Amino acid sequence: MTTDDNMEDLQVTYPGAGTFRLAETEGRVAHLNKLVTAGKKTATCLPWAEFEGDADSLPQVGRCDIIANWDGTPAAVVRTVSVDKVKFRRVTPAMALAEGEDADLDAWRKRTAKAFGKNGTLDPDTLLVFETFELVEDLGER
Repeated sequence: MTTDDNMEDLQVTYPGAGTFRLAETEGRVAHLNKLVTAGKKTATCLPWAEFEGDADSLPQVGRCDIIANWDGTPAAVVRTVSVDKVKFRRVTPAMALAEGEDADLDAWRKRTAKAFGKNGTLDPDTLLVFETFELVEDLGER
């Protein structure tokens, strides 16, 4: 089965599913995908500014989406459980830990500020879209 055949099958099984990568480098994509399929990563966030003017790209509660490997092949299917627009300074320890990457809120803040801020800092009032999801299918098991 080709990648296109697999994606077509997934669109039949999960109508309306979008496809996205969790990171911008091959190594991070592989690492984060493993966290998702192991059940350790159940959330992700991006700055609200990334969605302004493109409401269709916002996660939708109840919708299934496909997390892609670096090469674009499907890795997993997740269902969005909740979507919150929250200021950087208002992210709770539970939210930060749900991302599955950090030991505590302080470590999450440092990593997130480095990723989305300037010179390692992020305005405390920066709005984030915080998505919580559940694993529906590990596509590596297909």
